[in-house]
Amino acid sequence: MKMRGGVPNWLLENNTNLQELFLVNNSLSGPFQLPIHPHVSLSQLDISDNHLDSHIPTEIGAYFPSLTFLSMSKNHFNGSIPSSFGSMSSLQVLDLSGNNISGKLPSCFSSLPLVHVYLSQNKLQGSLEDAFHNSFELITLDLSHNQLTGNISEWIGEFSHMSFLLLGYNNLEGRIPIQLCQLDKLSFIDLSHNKFSGHILPCIRFRSSIWYSYLKIYPDRYLIREPLEITTKSVSYSYPISILYIMSGMDLSCNNLTGEIPPEIGNLNHIHVLNLSNNFLIGPIPQTFSNLSEVESLDLSNNSLTGAIPPGLVQLHSLEVFSVAHNNLSGRTPDMVPQFSTFNKSSYEGNPLLCGPPLSRNCTPEEEALPLPIRTSTDDIEESGFMDADVFYVSFVVTYIVMLLARVAVRSSVELYGRREISLFSTRGTCSQKRQQPKQSKYRASPILTLNQGLQLWQLIRYRADGSFLKKARLRSISMHHLHMQIVGWYRDHL
Repeated sequence: MKMRGGVPNWLLENNTNLQELFLVNNSLSGPFQLPIHPHVSLSQLDISDNHLDSHIPTEIGAYFPSLTFLSMSKNHFNGSIPSSFGSMSSLQVLDLSGNNISGKLPSCFSSLPLVHVYLSQNKLQGSLEDAFHNSFELITLDLSHNQLTGNISEWIGEFSHMSFLLLGYNNLEGRIPIQLCQLDKLSFIDLSHNKFSGHILPCIRFRSSIWYSYLKIYPDRYLIREPLEITTKSVSYSYPISILYIMSGMDLSCNNLTGEIPPEIGNLNHIHVLNLSNNFLIGPIPQTFSNLSEVESLDLSNNSLTGAIPPGLVQLHSLEVFSVAHNNLSGRTPDMVPQFSTFNKSSYEGNPLLCGPPLSRNCTPEEEALPLPIRTSTDDIEESGFMDADVFYVSFVVTYIVMLLARVAVRSSVELYGRREISLFSTRGTCSQKRQQPKQSKYRASPILTLNQGLQLWQLIRYRADGSFLKKARLRSISMHHLHMQIVGWYRDHL
């Protein structure tokens, strides 16, 4: 039978030695009334999953100064977080998630010995700059699904115990700070649905499990109370508490990240979830991804990745969710071994140059034998082997003509069917927020490559074919098909 009405303060007023009070999952309603006198013995208070509303009492910290655990989640509280929380000098676990709390994060949090903080699914605004900069004992920080702005501060690297950093679904921006690489106990990081730019950090590390000895001193209620929602292929998956604390992963989807995927990411062989979808990533899928032996969900869709899908991915026997859709990939799809036989064509759609099952396009003999470039780290530099100049020039002319005709066809389609966004190479997925496109080249506004621009590009390649351009574009010792794709990529990125 569920309790109804207001919070029964008489339980506190008549029991001055009461240390724990749990009123979870009832039908309590109305504002949360403080007792007549401060209750210094109470160490744990949980009033979550009720129908309480109005503001959190301004003097709550003064009336419950000894709390180590406070959960007011899943109610209808509004207003700001009172600064009196700073009076709870022993508070280690704070859960205010699932309310309508607004305003900025109070600076008083920095003076508390917080270990687990859950403030997700509110309307919090402002930056992270002053809120937690001295909270060095933090293991879990969940600020997802708010309206936070600004950058991730560099002091994030001082959180040596941090395991779960959940900042998804905000308006954060800037580069992902390299100080995240100092977090050697990291288990899950969610920066999805923000406005982060720059490159993916190659130095980020993950632990295989977060069951540290110092975590075992806490009861289960001290850990994550809400399932973690992970979106991949436009489908949301919720991971319950029993699974979440023995898994690891990284979700950087729906940002403005650019550059190539660092091959070092493939060495994170303990992660279970990797979502890099809906960014502006280029280059090949690292062959090191075949080392992700425990990955269950891999989503690289809606980027501008090129090259072939590494055949070694078939070694990922735990893989259950997979998508490389809407990129510029070429060559054959992975062999239809048991786990890959469960992925339908939606996992590969939007890559016109892919072939093989489950796609309807069959592979040519040349595509069947297409070699793969090998890169094991971001420091690899190709130092030997030159392409025959005649082969290079012929390949360029053929590719240029094909691209010119294709662009004309696209322009004709626009004129015929009306002005709409048409992409020859990819159809970018839709994120929940408006994403800012990277700054475009001044030549990109032209619907087709002019003859003069074509001659300039020809001269550029001709006079640099023996050195720097080939090195930069990685055109040495590669097949005709890869040559075509590299020129296509150069054309798309520069014109």
